[in-house]
Amino acid sequence: MADITYTRDDMGFSYRVAGIVLRDGRVLLQNTGNEPGYAFPGGQVAFGETSAESLAREFREELGARIEVGELKWVEENFFRWNKTLFQQISLTYAVELTNEIPMEGRFRSREIRADGDQVWFTWMPVKRLRDSDITVYPHAAADLLARWNEGVQHIVRREQ
Repeated sequence: MADITYTRDDMGFSYRVAGIVLRDGRVLLQNTGNEPGYAFPGGQVAFGETSAESLAREFREELGARIEVGELKWVEENFFRWNKTLFQQISLTYAVELTNEIPMEGRFRSREIRADGDQVWFTWMPVKRLRDSDITVYPHAAADLLARWNEGVQHIVRREQ
């Protein structure tokens, strides 16, 4: 199936889904060797899949993990520039429970390589570090959003300058 993403001229759109996995005061995050920031694991929603189906597929493909998708925690409207393209992205982020084991220590590599050739890496970050000035996590309000975990679905609009 094709991902729900497109570019035309200098504009693009993508539909992303992500999962929040919490364990022992740590949260699972991903990044690439070419990007300084971290994001919650996930990827593009494929045409014909629900967001939950896409999230389960992404975790299976990248981590070999089986998951149970829980409550929707936040919806993000994200406007950013990627290379020379201005993107608008809709991202749904869910609570996720692992139903099998994955590495729990250190930094470990994804099972797949992205289409652009970048390798995705995963790490368990202490939740308390999300507020540190030397750590960039997307969405930028991640620490605040996690602190409001039980307050229902949060809506974020982020425009890069």
